[in-house]
Parts: sequence; C-alpha cells; structure tokens
Amino acid sequence: MVSKFQTSLDTIKAKILSIGEGLFEANVLINEAIKTCDSDKFTQARSKIKNIGSKADDIDNNIIKVLALYTPEARDLRQVIAYLKITNELSRACSNTRSFVRGFTDVCTDVDVATINEYAVPMQTSTVKAIRLTLNMIECSDVEEIQELYNEVLIEESKTDDLYEMVERNLSQLADGQSFEKFHKMLRALRKSGKIASRAISIANLLVYAKVGGNFHN
Repeated sequence: MVSKFQTSLDTIKAKILSIGEGLFEANVLINEAIKTCDSDKFTQARSKIKNIGSKADDIDNNIIKVLALYTPEARDLRQVIAYLKITNELSRACSNTRSFVRGFTDVCTDVDVATINEYAVPMQTSTVKAIRLTLNMIECSDVEEIQELYNEVLIEESKTDDLYEMVERNLSQLADGQSFEKFHKMLRALRKSGKIASRAISIANLLVYAKVGGNFHN
C-alpha cells in the first residue's frame, strides 16, 4: 500500500509537472510565433502560463504540510526540499517567458527574417529542448538516466549561451545609428530566452541533488 507521505509527494510532483508542461507549451508556441511574428500564437503562449503565482503558492503550502505532518528524512527530505526550490525556479522561468514575449513582440516586425532564422529560432529551440529534458528528469527514477538527461540539459543551455554571444557580436557590428536601438531590444528579448534555459539548468541541478545526492549546484 502506498503511504500517505508518498501520495502527498506524488500530488506535489503532478502539480509541478503541470506548471512545467505549461511552460514547455508556451515556449513551443513562442518558437512558432517568432518565425512569422504571429501575435495570436504569442497570446496563446501567455495563456499557458497564467496564474502561476497562485499555483506555486498552492504547491508551497502542500510542501509545508508534508514537512509538518511527516518530518521526512534523508532522501525523502532532499526530494521535498528540491521540490520547494523547483517551484520557485519554474515561477521565474514563467516570468522570463512573459518578458520574452513582451520584448520580442515589440521588435520582431523590425528585424529581418534571416536574422530571426539564424539566431532567434535556434536559440529558442534549444531552450525548448532544455525544458523538455528537465521535465523528463522529474519523472525519471533511474540514476544513470538522470545523469544522462542532466548532461543533455547542459548541452542545450550551453547552445543558448553560444548563440546569444554570436548574435550579440554580429548584430553590434552590423547595427548603424538608426538600427542600434531595435537590435538592442532584440538582444534584451533573446537574453530572456537564455535565462529560461538557465532556469532549466537550476531545476536539473536540484533533481540531481534530490535523486542522486551530493550538494546543491547553482
């Protein structure tokens, strides 16, 4: 028979995954939207991450109850603590996603399609992959597979950093006085995409801590 503690933990995990899936779907829609500056898809993306604050508070309250009722130890305690921190990271990732949508919708019609296809789409694609891999880690229990997934998340997050550095370098060389402002706005928007991938790395670190052990990695 499954213990009440495990049932509570499974409920918390399901709620975390629900937020994570919304984040994933939002970023998939963004990746489609930026190709054609599709305002409808940008709007759909925002709808996937509505009311995240109240959802995160609900999870945190459930976690506090679990800690109070069951006083978990060792690995169980690591997992509960990790979930508490993961909720915060997901909230921040959703905030970054909203900022990315706001920032990119302001400039996408001013940036040529070639630039979007060369930099923005690949960068957002890696961000989407990083989120998906991290969600897979939440559902995984095999230690070796968790390590493999973690390494894949690192690769995708590294790609977003490399692409951002490339676009920053190349666009700064191309921009003249009139176009500098719009390129700067685009860079700020793309930086939010990179931050979402960074949040995925933070979550992946917490999952390794919870399921493998060791220390927190930030």
